[in-house]
Amino acid sequence: MAEKRARSTRETAPASAAPARPVSVAEGIEPSGATDLAAALPASFTIDVELPAPVREQPEDEQAVALRETGVDPAVVLAIELGTTVIELDDEALQAAVVAPEAELQAEVAVPPLPIAEGVYSRRDMLEGVHQGPESAAMLTADRLIDPRRRARTAPEGWWPAVVYAVTFHLVNLGDSARVRARKELDAKIATAFEGGARFVPVLTRKGGVGKTTITTLLGMALASVRDDRVIAIDANPDRGTLSERVARQTRATVRDVVNRAPSIQGFTDFSTLVSRDETRLDILASDTDPMLSEAFDENDYNVVADLAARYYSIVLTDCGTGIVHSVMRATLQRADALVIVSGGSVDEARLASETLTWLEANGYGDLVRESIVAINTATQGTNLVKLEEIEAHFASRVREIVRIPYDELLAAGSVISWRDLRPLTRRAARELAALIAQGMPVRRGV
Repeated sequence: MAEKRARSTRETAPASAAPARPVSVAEGIEPSGATDLAAALPASFTIDVELPAPVREQPEDEQAVALRETGVDPAVVLAIELGTTVIELDDEALQAAVVAPEAELQAEVAVPPLPIAEGVYSRRDMLEGVHQGPESAAMLTADRLIDPRRRARTAPEGWWPAVVYAVTFHLVNLGDSARVRARKELDAKIATAFEGGARFVPVLTRKGGVGKTTITTLLGMALASVRDDRVIAIDANPDRGTLSERVARQTRATVRDVVNRAPSIQGFTDFSTLVSRDETRLDILASDTDPMLSEAFDENDYNVVADLAARYYSIVLTDCGTGIVHSVMRATLQRADALVIVSGGSVDEARLASETLTWLEANGYGDLVRESIVAINTATQGTNLVKLEEIEAHFASRVREIVRIPYDELLAAGSVISWRDLRPLTRRAARELAALIAQGMPVRRGV
């Protein structure tokens, strides 16, 4: 039976069946037209295909951006344990990785220029001959448009320049006279503006009767007549001062009233009711008039008055008494920004003024002495017999400047002083003293 089955199998099999071996496509075996295509194919065959190398796509969370062409590894893994990883950081590597890229960015990044409006050129372009369009509005300056030859000038001051200006129907302007120019220059010095609070100027001497109160009044009037801010003169004489008698008194209030009313003074309006004001806008604060109370005005009282005055005034003049060791004197000198020493024209008056400077130097006020001003009042007795030049030469070796106050009948009377009625030479001397004081004080605190 088996033989019959095998024989039948061989009979049914095609006679042209190919041997069972691998056949390559390259051999070129093609089916004939008489045979079936499927029957012509070998049992197995091999095809050679060249594929590109596999490319691994990196996820986005693993991608990094290189800061520099040269890679830097700032960390070194020292040890890896279960649940613990120790990493050591290299400081030099970190600096190379962080600082260097910043430096390179600063060197490579260029700031683009500001955009220039198209068709608009500057004055520099015009001067260089480069015209790129219409001019800007900023080029319409006064120095370019106004003809200096036709610039309007104010009428000159002075007799002769004013006559020429009027006769020529304002065509010829010679300018101010030399005297007027000097006056305006002096005004500019007196009007020096200050910043940082009030300036305190004590006026003192060890001898009475040399015109200390008169000099204080003249100095205050010269300052107040020019300056736009407020100037006050305080009579701090514990021995019944007479400063308030040099102006038309408008109130009976004194420094004692200021001390008593200090808690209720809320502004300048309240303070102004306690002072007298003359025609130059100088405010005067009188001293105690009761001899029984005059000695009660001490250092603490002066500080109260000075603190209030500093709120409302730019310059505070203090008419000090002759008691140089008095407590008020100590408080006055501690606040002083400039100092005026008054001397008479006699031998003993000049000597006492010089001794005042010596006492100040011995008590720690040497810097203040070297920058102080000595005012020599020539209205005292004995002036005609003394060589004032020698007195001035002596003080010139010790202080910054010396001013001579000439004799004036109005000052010698010891009564109310009218600024406009003074002799021109007297006003000139007072203004020179005021200019020296204003120029000698620092414009700003700490300078």
